[in-house]
Amino acid sequence: MDVELLKSQLLHRKITIGRFRLPYSYEQTKDMLLAAYQAEVEYRCRHFTTCEEFESQREQIARFLTGNSEKFGLFFSGMCGNGKTTWLKAIRTLINSLNLRHPQTNSSYSVSLWNARELAYRCKDEYQEWARIARLPILAIDDFGTDPKEIISFGNCLTPMIDLITKRYEEQLFTLFTTNLTFSQIKEKYEERIADRLIEMVVPIRFGNGSYRS
Repeated sequence: MDVELLKSQLLHRKITIGRFRLPYSYEQTKDMLLAAYQAEVEYRCRHFTTCEEFESQREQIARFLTGNSEKFGLFFSGMCGNGKTTWLKAIRTLINSLNLRHPQTNSSYSVSLWNARELAYRCKDEYQEWARIARLPILAIDDFGTDPKEIISFGNCLTPMIDLITKRYEEQLFTLFTTNLTFSQIKEKYEERIADRLIEMVVPIRFGNGSYRS
């Protein structure tokens, strides 16, 4: 039996899922990320200052957004107030401004950003809307870990974030997270299976700098 031929035939039956990437150079993307981040800072009437940690974050994000990683997400972790959410909003603003086209639907790529807790309760209150959000091509989840693992609805036990991550893992959908949790803490809260899937999905970027709020 020709194993390579059979593999090729089986793969042809599947829809090839392309990783989301920006159609710009690494240096161009770094510049665009800087502009988007500065815009978010100034929008909050704060003063932007760079540092070694910030430049490292910018380089890692730009490398991922323009590279050929098999991963399909970013995972920002660290203490409160050190720029994770600002980066999430900056990436959202940048991508939403570029009018990039999805290769299969020809619709514009758009980043939908949700607080993890609000998104979890949307599963209970507006399930169809939650299911639609779970299938979006790009989804940003802020404060991952603040959501309840389980929600009781009419006697049924819902596991919104577990189900959402499972769905996006299976369909290889681009997902961005911010969290104050470590992977060990995620494993304790959501089970080892979910932590392992996250590890396969995302490029982790650790935010080791202190809080900008002080």
